[in-house]
Amino acid sequence: MAVDRDSLLRSDDVGNESAPIFVRVESGFYQGLEWPLARASTVIGRGRTADLVLSEATISRAHALLGFKGDKPFVQDLGSTNGTLLNDVREAQAALKHGDELRMGRLVLRIVFARFGDADVH
Repeated sequence: MAVDRDSLLRSDDVGNESAPIFVRVESGFYQGLEWPLARASTVIGRGRTADLVLSEATISRAHALLGFKGDKPFVQDLGSTNGTLLNDVREAQAALKHGDELRMGRLVLRIVFARFGDADVH
C-alpha cells in the first residue's frame, strides 16, 4: 500500500496500546512523519509492493523489513544496494531499542517506543 506524505500518522495520533512502537522520519521530504509498527512485519522501500512506500531514489524497492521476534522489534536489510545502518553500523539484522537511528540511503529514521515518548531521543 503506497503512503503519501499527508496520510502518515503524526505524533499525537500514536502512543495508544495498538501502536506502542513507531518509526519517525528524521530528515528529507518526509521529515516529521511517523508510522506505527502495528503489524508482525513492515517492509520499507520505494517499490509499490512495500508496506511503507517512500519515494526516495537512494533506497531500494524493498530496502528493509521491520518486524518482531516475540515482542522484541528488529530490523533486517533485504539485500539493499546502499545497506541499512543502525546507529552508524551496517547491519544485516539487528534488534531495535528506543531511540535507535536507522539510515537507509539519505533517509534517517528514529525508533520510538510510545511509552518513552521523546525521552532520550536525540
